[in-house]
Amino acid sequence: MCDGGALFGVIPKKMWEKQYPVNEKNYCNMSLRCLLIDTGDRRILIDTGIGEKQSEKFLEYQHLNGDDTLSQSLHIAGYTVDDITDVLLSHLHFDHCGGCVHYDANHELQLSFPNATYWASKTQWENYLKPNMREGVVYFPENLMPIHEAGRLKTIDQEGEWIPGIDIRIYDGHTIGNMVPIIETPKGKIAFVGDHIPVAPCLALPWVSAFDTNPITSIDDKTRFLKEALDNDITLYFEHDLHTECCTIEQTKKGYKLKEKFTLEQWQNS
Repeated sequence: MCDGGALFGVIPKKMWEKQYPVNEKNYCNMSLRCLLIDTGDRRILIDTGIGEKQSEKFLEYQHLNGDDTLSQSLHIAGYTVDDITDVLLSHLHFDHCGGCVHYDANHELQLSFPNATYWASKTQWENYLKPNMREGVVYFPENLMPIHEAGRLKTIDQEGEWIPGIDIRIYDGHTIGNMVPIIETPKGKIAFVGDHIPVAPCLALPWVSAFDTNPITSIDDKTRFLKEALDNDITLYFEHDLHTECCTIEQTKKGYKLKEKFTLEQWQNS
């Protein structure tokens, strides 16, 4: 769960509570979706969630709920952690990369995807190594340093086609070097929007999360992205919106809005 005021920033509660459910303690329940892409020769996992190694004291402020784990979800889809060839991290905040590394039975840190290469943007990795005061508290050494020390972390230094069928966009509003992959599929293009647009109500340009380090840049980034999404009929896939997994968008006199929402399975089977 996430504090509603933090999620919606300066937007008054009277406005945002009509768009996203909130409980009596002002918390909004959110999801931690990842995305698996199977190209045939590569199995690419986008983001890894919080993981299971953070302390109970830390997690009591996160109000985690639900019993699903990433390894269980992979198993249901017919994969194991050994099958993953690449882990593409949108950015390095703890709730997006915490599952990259785990503790084994001897309380030793181990890579969760032993056969994978891990990828982050160059500027985000540099920001992780020398964070600003706000972000230092969400960059945990145990999440990434074992990967770096094992020589398994690679960086992406510019926008464009990362591998055939996956284009990378880089936006600096939420955090420096935040990546949004746009995936070409037989059903069309789909974008993993991550924290660039955390929940569907934040499609509105001024609705910027208080977690964003550069809110004006966020608005500019969002404008650029939504124009591209609308012009190219790109479906949006939400990592954090519990109530909207995927959607299409439209532009109205009041700005960009959700047009239709559906699950990823519905989109794939349409």
